[in-house]
Amino acid sequence: MKTLTTRNWPEPASTATATWPYQPKHVAFVGDYLPRRCGIATFTSDLYASYARFIPDANPIVVSVNDTLEGYDYPNEVRYDFYQHDQQAYRKAAEFLNAKNIDVVCLQHEYGIYGGSAGSYVLTLLRNLTMPVVTTFHTILKTPNEEQLLVLKSIADLSSRIVCMSEKGRDFLINIYDVPAHKIDLIPHGIPDMPFVDPHFYKDKFGMEGRQTLLTFGLLSPNKGIETVIRALPRIVEQVPNLTYMVLGATHPNLVKHEGEVYRDSLVKLAADLGVSNNIRFYNQFVELDELTEYLGAADIYITPYLNPAQITSGTLSYAFGCGKAVISTPYWHAEELLADGRGMLVPFGDSDAIATDVIQLLTDDSMRHAMRKRAYLMGRAMTWKQSIRYYADVFGQSRQERMNTGAVQPATVTAPANGGSTYVLPSLKLDHLYRLTDSTGIVQHARNHLPFYAEGYCTDDNARALILTLTLHGAGMGSDKLAATTDNYCAFLNHAYSDGYRRFRNFMSYDRRWLEDVGSDDSTGRAVWALGTCVGRTTDRNMVVWALGLMERVLPTMVRVESPRAWAFALLGIYEYQKKFGDDRLAKAIQQQLLDKLTFRYTETADDDWPWFENTLSYDNAVLAHVMIRSGNEPLVQIGLKSLRWLIDLQTAERDDRKHFQPIGSNGFYTKGQPRAYFDQQPLEAQSTISACLAALSVTGDDRWHRTAIRVFQWFTGLNDLGLPLYDSQTGGCRDGLHIDRVNQNQGAESTLSYLMALAELHTAQQQHTEAKAVQKAIKEVIKL
Repeated sequence: MKTLTTRNWPEPASTATATWPYQPKHVAFVGDYLPRRCGIATFTSDLYASYARFIPDANPIVVSVNDTLEGYDYPNEVRYDFYQHDQQAYRKAAEFLNAKNIDVVCLQHEYGIYGGSAGSYVLTLLRNLTMPVVTTFHTILKTPNEEQLLVLKSIADLSSRIVCMSEKGRDFLINIYDVPAHKIDLIPHGIPDMPFVDPHFYKDKFGMEGRQTLLTFGLLSPNKGIETVIRALPRIVEQVPNLTYMVLGATHPNLVKHEGEVYRDSLVKLAADLGVSNNIRFYNQFVELDELTEYLGAADIYITPYLNPAQITSGTLSYAFGCGKAVISTPYWHAEELLADGRGMLVPFGDSDAIATDVIQLLTDDSMRHAMRKRAYLMGRAMTWKQSIRYYADVFGQSRQERMNTGAVQPATVTAPANGGSTYVLPSLKLDHLYRLTDSTGIVQHARNHLPFYAEGYCTDDNARALILTLTLHGAGMGSDKLAATTDNYCAFLNHAYSDGYRRFRNFMSYDRRWLEDVGSDDSTGRAVWALGTCVGRTTDRNMVVWALGLMERVLPTMVRVESPRAWAFALLGIYEYQKKFGDDRLAKAIQQQLLDKLTFRYTETADDDWPWFENTLSYDNAVLAHVMIRSGNEPLVQIGLKSLRWLIDLQTAERDDRKHFQPIGSNGFYTKGQPRAYFDQQPLEAQSTISACLAALSVTGDDRWHRTAIRVFQWFTGLNDLGLPLYDSQTGGCRDGLHIDRVNQNQGAESTLSYLMALAELHTAQQQHTEAKAVQKAIKEVIKL
């Protein structure tokens, strides 16, 4: 993310592209919020509204902090609110955000809106969050006390990225608070996008026709310096008698609570004493954005006469400046930066004479005033909320990417020795979640967390996978009566899914057992053939064999007419399983040869030295294409399979701290030859497919390196991955649905769970065969010795 400067904002981001490729959709904005009367509440509201409006498919929420126990009547986007002085509430708010599966939290910070000494309670929130945090600092003190220093530094440490709105603030963060420069992003305070219009267009709305107008707006309090401008009015009015000074804003609620309207009354009295009551108008109200833009539009000059230089950012100044107002201001920090190089006029603090001089000059020199307005307006185009929010979206994306790059840890569950995979202790098989997802119809395809999501029904793809799994477990001696019953359910689903008119399978079924299509995808039919072939080849149940064989014979000829290479591969796996029992079936042999010819042609048409693959795009379930070539029994095709699988493994292997781990092609864009590769979202299916292909290579070559590779890929499930987070849930027995750029998808659907269980079942079988082979070899050696 490039650092922005107030003097050289970047070109506005395109509406179609972003600087950073990942723009999180689920963002939670944390701070105070309208209708609470506070500048940060307004900022948070604008930030939320802009993200929801300008970021495609965004679904942000707000968590608001209350300064009263009663809270406020918030709009619907505020999903959660809590009292700022209740420390336990911060922990609960973190639990809520974690449960919502939020991508990024954007925290608005000012010491006074959080409880505890120097607002320290907010640290309880941050320490309990599991997602990246991007913090915007609205107050950055030059001389903080010890507690203020410690709190801000702690917030910075707990944040993935820091946003500030001025160069001065950035300098303070680096040199006073020791925040690393590379962690800071300078983003302008967002502003409404107003047209550049003549103030006379709006003046009639306020009865200001024919008058020259000054404007100050914001919550009224003594540090705003309004009295300095009032004292300048007598001299200004002498030169510009048609002047009106518009003072817009309610008195600050905290001031009203303790003193009432004493300060406002003193300003009214001062104006009367100076004889300028007719030249000043107070608007004691808190205005919404639409109303504010009209007031801004009516102003000839905007003036901020603040008395304290220690203001690192001013939203009111940003609004007026960016909307193309001629601005006069005292030299507080933000004003010094924004109004430099002729973009405004600076006057000394508390100097009424200087204010009078500059106001008179601007109001009597139209050319000077309009030139200043134009310079401000042009620079302000990069400050509009439409542009500012894109900078925020880029920072959010960068925070997620950095979490991925720095957050991975070595998982404690990895026990495989470095010198070989054959002694790796595999987890035991736990089928609880398989049974949880399975009912009398079949296996439900999706879940919300670990609970079956009935609204999205069933599919042939998953029931075929489930049938292959149960048959594999039976064949490995891990069957049971309960498993046999679920096997029958999966068979019955496939039987019902078959459409004899199309000689194919339907795929999607609603929970109320209605088919949602007349014919399913090529891949779903291919997977069904794979499951049928496995029935024939692995079961000893004659009834099941007769059923599967008859159905397979009707579907096999269809497979040579489909266009999906993966469907061909799934059918080939079914044929290989079928041939374990009926190796001389001529129909199966003929279809096998035709499908292998198709895959071989794809390979020869596409492959080159740098891309030895069957397609120009690596998408999903990639390793199955190499797998079926390796099992073909045709030596040239076996070599193609081994070569392509080695290339795929190398491509999907990453290294961290001298340790390799599996890094599958991401489903969010895949990988097309010659284009950038997608690294996320990573799917369990890719791990299972790769493990199965590696074990096929082990079976054909006898090279134990393939076994070690399969073990390493399997450890992706248990935490040896880009994030160092396990996808397998040992409590439920399910597998989470994927690895996002900064977190694990918490849903445990059928495809992911079956992928984990199929990989584990195959590895158990391979290790069992490996152990038995070693025992046989040892026995042979003993016999030879005798």
